[in-house]
Amino acid sequence: MEQAQNPEPKNNSRVLLVVALILVLLGINGVLFYMNQQKGKQNEQLTADVQAKDAKLEEQIKQYEALKADFERQSQEVQSMGLANDSLENKIASINADLLKLRSFRAGSFTLSEQKRFRDRASNFERQLKQKDEEIAKLKSDNEALYTETTTLKERQNKLTDTITTIARTNQELNEKVNIASRLQAENIRVNVINSRGKEKDDDEDVFKAKRVEKVKVAFNLARNDVAPKETKQIMMRLIEPDGSALYNLSTGGGTFMVDGAEAFYTAKQDMVFDNTKQNVQFVYAKGTEYKPGVHTVELYADGYLIGTTKFTLK
Repeated sequence: MEQAQNPEPKNNSRVLLVVALILVLLGINGVLFYMNQQKGKQNEQLTADVQAKDAKLEEQIKQYEALKADFERQSQEVQSMGLANDSLENKIASINADLLKLRSFRAGSFTLSEQKRFRDRASNFERQLKQKDEEIAKLKSDNEALYTETTTLKERQNKLTDTITTIARTNQELNEKVNIASRLQAENIRVNVINSRGKEKDDDEDVFKAKRVEKVKVAFNLARNDVAPKETKQIMMRLIEPDGSALYNLSTGGGTFMVDGAEAFYTAKQDMVFDNTKQNVQFVYAKGTEYKPGVHTVELYADGYLIGTTKFTLK
């Protein structure tokens, strides 16, 4: 009977051993579960840290891209005003270099020190950007004021030029009127012929015999003209034969002068001082050869313009 009851303690020991083993396994599992849980939390934290760094990096890149766009805008504005933009080009080059560095960072490698360094540089760029915007705004304001002033001056200058042009045109017209008004006029023109015996016949006889004419005498007086200056005048006479040619001989005082921009021959000339007293003037011309029969024309000129004309006939 006593021998049959001995195995029970052994069975109890096995049960305790199994229970202890189970408890150990459960403890190990618990520890492993806890460690896995902690590791998961660490991974989550690492992932969150990496994402936060990546977000900061992306934010910094966007900030630098915005700065670059603003500096490029300033560069265009300064260039459009015709000013040098070397300093702005240098800033754009610096921002491009920083962007290249920022984009080279690997995921999660954007450290706090790097974040601070680039953040400080961005703040410095923003201050420079703001200062430059103020300078550009002042330049634009000054340019607008200068443009307004220049436009006003141009308008005044144009008005002054128009006024001067009008005055000049008026003066020119007035001078032309004065020149026309001051032209001398020959009046009471008479043609006489002188024969070889020195006998003079006037044009009341209407027709002269050509073969008996040795000299032609043209007499007239200068009409009063209160506008014409009292000065020396050159009076030219042209004696034009029936065929239309003017008698011209250097040895007898002939020559050339300008009429309406063209050169013309004159038969004789004389200088006289116009004194506005209706003074008498006369030309006596000897051809030296026989005159041609037909209608002859006498033209009188002063200062290059015609002052009188008449005709006489030789038969």
